[in-house]
Amino acid sequence: MTLIKSISGIRGTIGGKAGYGLTPADIVKFTAAYGKWIFAKTGNNKIVLGRDARISGEMVRNLVVGTLQSIGLNVIDLGLSTTPTVEIAVPQEKAGGGIILTASHNPKEWNALKLLNEKGEFISDSDGKELLEIADNFEISFSGVDDLGKVTYDDTYLQKHIDQVLALPLVDVEAIKNANFKIAIDCVNSSGGIFIPALLRALGVETIYELFCEPNGHFPHNPEPLPEHLTEISAMVVKNKADLGIVVDPDVDRLCFVNEDGSMFGEEYTLVAVADYVLQHTPGSTVSNLSSTRALRDVTENAGQKYQASAVGEVNVVNLMKSCDAVIGGEGNGGIIYPELHYGRDALVGVALFLTHLAKSGKTISQLKASYPTYHISKNKITLEEGMDVDGILKKVEAKYRLQPLSTIDGLKIEFGKEWVHLRKSNTEPIIRIYSESENEQKANKLAKQIIADIKSFL
Repeated sequence: MTLIKSISGIRGTIGGKAGYGLTPADIVKFTAAYGKWIFAKTGNNKIVLGRDARISGEMVRNLVVGTLQSIGLNVIDLGLSTTPTVEIAVPQEKAGGGIILTASHNPKEWNALKLLNEKGEFISDSDGKELLEIADNFEISFSGVDDLGKVTYDDTYLQKHIDQVLALPLVDVEAIKNANFKIAIDCVNSSGGIFIPALLRALGVETIYELFCEPNGHFPHNPEPLPEHLTEISAMVVKNKADLGIVVDPDVDRLCFVNEDGSMFGEEYTLVAVADYVLQHTPGSTVSNLSSTRALRDVTENAGQKYQASAVGEVNVVNLMKSCDAVIGGEGNGGIIYPELHYGRDALVGVALFLTHLAKSGKTISQLKASYPTYHISKNKITLEEGMDVDGILKKVEAKYRLQPLSTIDGLKIEFGKEWVHLRKSNTEPIIRIYSESENEQKANKLAKQIIADIKSFL
């Protein structure tokens, strides 16, 4: 059993002993700490709550709601929802914070409490440390019977979210409708099965082939939207001669596409394509993390704009986007962050912008993909023995390649012309992650092997 405590939330497998899995005791402990921290920080006693369709979702929801009530906080429960929908709802409800009950792309035995601040954004590193300290000390006083919080149910945010997406100037509903797209979708039997069909209908898409859209939490395949998990949607696209396929993860903050021939558009290129469209109409900088494809930099610079890279993690991407006033940003895992709507990864706004772009391009989706620079990322890792000096190893690699362009804001990234390699130590496992990118798979793997050999020589 696993329990991981980090600034992005409290994540773990359901069951087991307290402290070793996401048990009721852990859920109560961290929810109470979060609620006390939010109220102390904001003086606001209102929390927005939403969840994906995981099997454990209702159980976790009941514990979270009861705990928040027990410390005098009022809950606005959105029910089955998405991460970006809750993020939008927090400031609109003038709440002190929000909790999304989802383990994102993790398998069904996992669940998590994703924690938001009063802006509807993920809490910062320093805030996360404060919260975890409160939880570790856990001397929380609970409210008396006359001071218990109340629960309000609100199922209007599905439509509110869609309405806000449709109202964006760069979303052209008429162009999408006139394109007469036939679209297959895979929503992995989670809340995307409610939200994505509703969005597509609102965008004027009449032909929708639904796969795994029953929000029952029984994931039919690994829920991370990687090519090896998407064979069925690929076959559905080809069988129905659909124009494209759309795939989201369980909490609908990651997005990827399938080409009309069943091949993958590539989740790294979700952001590239959307940024290309946005930059055509809105001059400004772009941001992704250090482990994302160079194609975004190429597209940005071709548009005469500036690209910047942040440390890995949505919070870091958002902070850099704010500091450079970026018009679009995100992560290579299919996460689109469009500040015109809100500062959070949002598959709904990604779908709307991408379909507008595709409709106006007059191209097939595979032709659109072919118009972008071609890169391939190789993902590898080295398992370390306990007690190894990871920082020292990275310093030795850095010294060896000191004449190359380097970044040390998050591990070590080394550039070799248009190739790069990024080394990061994991926060949760005794491993070094090694991502490398080049113009094809063979060259990316060769670069990774070269760096791995360097590391082993230092070991």
